[in-house]
Amino acid sequence: MEFKNGHLLSKLATNDLHGENSPYFDGWKAYDNNPFHPTQNSNGVIQMGLAENQLSFDLVEDWIKKNPRASICTSEGVNAFKDIAIFQDYHGLTEFRKAVASFMGKVRGGRVIFDPDRIVMAGGATGANELLMFCLADPGDAFLVPSPYYPAFDRDLSWRTGVKLLPIAGESSNNFQITIQALEEAYENAQKANIKVKGLIIANPSNPLGTTMDRDTLRSLVTFINEREIHLVCDEIYAATIFRAPNFVSISEIIEEVECNRDLIHIVYSLSKDMGIPGLRVGTVYSYNDAVVNCGRKMSSFGLVSSQTQHLLASMLADEEFIKTFLTESSKRLGKRHKSFTSGLEEVGIKCLKSNAGLFCWMDLRPLLKEPTFEGEMTLWRVIINDVKLNVSPGSSFHCDEPGWFRVCIANMDDETMEIALRRIRMFVGKIKDLDSQVQNKRWHRNLTLSSPSRIYCETSLSPRMTSPHSPIPRSPLVRTRT
Repeated sequence: MEFKNGHLLSKLATNDLHGENSPYFDGWKAYDNNPFHPTQNSNGVIQMGLAENQLSFDLVEDWIKKNPRASICTSEGVNAFKDIAIFQDYHGLTEFRKAVASFMGKVRGGRVIFDPDRIVMAGGATGANELLMFCLADPGDAFLVPSPYYPAFDRDLSWRTGVKLLPIAGESSNNFQITIQALEEAYENAQKANIKVKGLIIANPSNPLGTTMDRDTLRSLVTFINEREIHLVCDEIYAATIFRAPNFVSISEIIEEVECNRDLIHIVYSLSKDMGIPGLRVGTVYSYNDAVVNCGRKMSSFGLVSSQTQHLLASMLADEEFIKTFLTESSKRLGKRHKSFTSGLEEVGIKCLKSNAGLFCWMDLRPLLKEPTFEGEMTLWRVIINDVKLNVSPGSSFHCDEPGWFRVCIANMDDETMEIALRRIRMFVGKIKDLDSQVQNKRWHRNLTLSSPSRIYCETSLSPRMTSPHSPIPRSPLVRTRT
């Protein structure tokens, strides 16, 4: 991006390291320019690039209606307005930190207890991740991260901090699970390049894979970072999105089982995914390092959670009966949606990586690539965005080493919109298969014609399959390359 009078601005203001120009965000722009609406714009782009949990909003809304005192903007709760509206220390409201600590424990099955005094507030997980980088690393230092990984990590962890992210290669042959061999190779390559590695950051459950790390893997990671005296940052913002076995294992459980330097262990958490409230910007850092907690609190003044939000959520999260119902029902609804979507894809032979968590699927479209390259992936992605009108995210934007994988979000829409999205996918795949079949038939007839002139009529009398003038397929560059 070019800036007029760019010399008047800082390097940070004029660089492209934010990542906004990546395909990941380009898909969002395509949706913003032509958003789907069931009645007002039924041919618009359906947003399947936003990992948002909208399946249990009704539960939260019902609780708010039944608990008007929790809000300072109601006649029942307005008496608390003054106490909440005046200046608040950036440690956060005591009752809020207690409620968040309790909720984190419930999400992890009550197997661990979290100390409210170790909770540092931030403006969503984005702010929490950046805050941690400022505490743990200097510009030019690096963190290792398993790939594929969340595209906005490049923004959250690197853009303003100057910290480098070094991918750890993942392969579909083992379902993209992190291996100690790949981790050691990435670490050793950094050493050879004279890059100072300050730590390892993992997302568990994984975004974009929707998988969880098992206990043995987590133990091996703790051992790895402990031996090298580097940090381990665990992004656990999808901890409550588990919808089938295996259960989620938090790093907080592992450090109770193995000897390690707890000063090296840090958790990033948020209510954006588990509660489905990203707009409230509730993020937290939970560190076992006293110095990080103290420094993080000072830095949190740049991105606090509003006192009004803290006040509301303190009441909501402290309602044990509501939280129990919400977590159970949310998991059930996520599982139902996941099964419905993956079953719909399987009807046309499309598979997804087997997963047990998250608000998305890691969809395998390798069979649809014109060629097994990242150029082929981008060609297919443009067709899906521009013609099929679905905003899905290409694997290359997640730093995936294998072309043809796409993340598709499934929890940010109602059942009717999901069915329309599935219908578009099935139609698209069906068209491709029909065209492939026509190509094969033409080749067969051509070969037959060469050996039998009397069959020329059969070849020339074949008529192309008719398609709707509104079909997203005829103008597709993918189709053109296949005919």
